[in-house]
Amino acid sequence: MENYKDLKLAVLIDADNVPYANVKEMFEEIAKYGTPTFKRIYADWTKPTVSGWKKVLLENAITPIQQYSYSTGKNASDSALIIDAMDILYTGKVDGFCIVSSDSDFTRLATRLREAGMKVIGIGEKKTLNPFITACDKFIYIEILKAAAAGTVEADSKEALTSTAAPVHKPLHKIDPEIIKLLTDSIADLADEDGWAFLGELGNLMLKKKPDFDSRNYGFAKMLPLIKSLNRFEIDERETGKKNVKHIYIKKKANNDASNASKKNKKRSQ
Repeated sequence: MENYKDLKLAVLIDADNVPYANVKEMFEEIAKYGTPTFKRIYADWTKPTVSGWKKVLLENAITPIQQYSYSTGKNASDSALIIDAMDILYTGKVDGFCIVSSDSDFTRLATRLREAGMKVIGIGEKKTLNPFITACDKFIYIEILKAAAAGTVEADSKEALTSTAAPVHKPLHKIDPEIIKLLTDSIADLADEDGWAFLGELGNLMLKKKPDFDSRNYGFAKMLPLIKSLNRFEIDERETGKKNVKHIYIKKKANNDASNASKKNKKRSQ
């Protein structure tokens, strides 16, 4: 997993654009990155469409913010969330923000918060448009959390390090050539003189290039099993002198280039 310090986070939820069913799993995920110091949710609570949220607010200590819709077709809660985010930013009491929404209208807000030096984590559904995803430091799909809640994510840390291809749930995406190229290029960017790249640094770089990159999107609990499943990279687990602690390095297999070159030569000769 990417290296975040224990952040003080402001969690701001757009109730109109995310489901309420997996609130518990959302906060368990957020806890991996820091401590929620603000937990606010925005909606016009007089509308029946958000009635499902009311049952989980007390249970998760989320403060509801009432925002009336002043006109039809306009989402007034977006403006309230943005104003609160800027107010919280200027208090200096947080290190980052978690914006829970599938609405790309928060793209500018995420960009502005990052310009101010804040970490920005987005949580939303797969339908979220790319501009909002790329405006965040990390973006997490709610569908992953739904799978976890259904009990389909079954991998502890040992299994994640030893299994080569143990899927943890039905993948949201297939591992297409674009992801393989992103991995290969990132390894090349980080590689030492012998071609080895440290796995921890690789995960961080992948997130910088693709904020919604997550091994769970492809059916793997951790990044290492995903890489092993591709059978394109060498893996070196180096001892650190500490019990059960190893540094893992990744390198592109040398025979990949050779095999590709031979295939091209065969095609040319034919």
